[in-house]
Amino acid sequence: MPEIDVGSQIFDVVFHPTFATVYTGLLNGYIKAFAYNEQGKEQSAFSVRPSKRSCRGLSIKHDGTHLYSVGKAKALNVIDTATAQINTRPGAHDSTINRVKYLMPWLISTGDDDGVIKLWDPRQQECVREYTQHFDYITDFLWLDDKKQLVATSGDGTLSVMDVRSKKPEPFAQSEDQDDELLSIVAIKGHSKIVVGTQLGILSIFNRSKGWGDCVDRVPGHPLSIDALCNLPPGIPNVDPTSTVLTGSSDGYVRAVQILPTKLLGVVADHGEWPIERIAVGGGVGSQLTSGYEEDSAGKKDGTQNRVGQEMDIDQMEVVNGNQSRPRKWWVGSVGHEDLLRMTDLENFFIDQNEGEELKGALGVTVDDEQSDEDEEMDMSGNDGHPEVGGSGSSSSSQSSEDSEASEGEAPQDKQRKRKIEKNPLGVDKPKGRNEIDVEDAFFDEL
Repeated sequence: MPEIDVGSQIFDVVFHPTFATVYTGLLNGYIKAFAYNEQGKEQSAFSVRPSKRSCRGLSIKHDGTHLYSVGKAKALNVIDTATAQINTRPGAHDSTINRVKYLMPWLISTGDDDGVIKLWDPRQQECVREYTQHFDYITDFLWLDDKKQLVATSGDGTLSVMDVRSKKPEPFAQSEDQDDELLSIVAIKGHSKIVVGTQLGILSIFNRSKGWGDCVDRVPGHPLSIDALCNLPPGIPNVDPTSTVLTGSSDGYVRAVQILPTKLLGVVADHGEWPIERIAVGGGVGSQLTSGYEEDSAGKKDGTQNRVGQEMDIDQMEVVNGNQSRPRKWWVGSVGHEDLLRMTDLENFFIDQNEGEELKGALGVTVDDEQSDEDEEMDMSGNDGHPEVGGSGSSSSSQSSEDSEASEGEAPQDKQRKRKIEKNPLGVDKPKGRNEIDVEDAFFDEL
């Protein structure tokens, strides 16, 4: 698993929609961009520091030309991704801005620690609308383009829906108090259902056709809070992207989870003891960073550390009739409370998962902690390069590429035992609510 050391704790990560570039917002106020190739090898593209205070949130325009950042400085920054020039709107909020979201051309939303949401037109200095229905920090945004509605989740336990076409300062709808902090949000099933991650590790499902008052289903299973959710891009093999999401939890795992029917598909990345902060998926090709600004002798100019981005090799992309075709690889960028950005090959993950299930079905064998010595000997002698049986959720599947390279040429060793999590790690017997659905016993047992 490729890793990018950025030198400071990462708060947010976004990918360029077209080019193979990833952007990170850091605790020390820097925003660092990295270009990467098909193997996940990175090179620094640019590094800017709009403020000495932390960068809390990032969002990128649909065409990738501008990057929006917010943070503890209470300012809204607009960064040109080609030249790294910064346009700052100081004092955008009265408190720390926690989230920013690009909605559509000439419309951006921001949310702060006091629950205030503002809509911005980048061509104007003042906000075009302000909402104050929340009293705790804004945790995440979701844009519903079909109805031109913005959905916000908050630490006060509610979500609200704002129709940006209306001039009213009140939301179109607001849910009941869910008795839990709402931390993350994505849409599935063609935007007909909404998935919300909570502090207690439950996925709450809202059905748009039944209103926003309360969730219709609750999916337990995560042992700790679900701080990040992310959709899958179309075209990933062996998976339905309309019903599958990536979840980032405080236990350090990035999981692939299918919703309705509910099924754990595997652990995509393991950050160890570090809680997951944010997840993003990108699959750009080629390099945008070939503009003509040069690094000065000190490496910095006007608070910006510039470096001429070199064009990547032509074999990084597929060119058909002069146009770039679909990216060869989709990458998952996940960040925890650490200085590393972990890049995981998403397509290979699902291909390996499918091959592992086929192999397991053909052999009719289930691997458990009580495996006999004879079975272990068969595994080591007859593996022939196939994935381990039942290895979809084991810790060995999340080992970095450096570990696997270091192990080449060494004598075979006993395979690692699977790490399992208690079904009730909190040690609390909670009654099942009327909206809570049953989940198969095998759900998350692979962990």
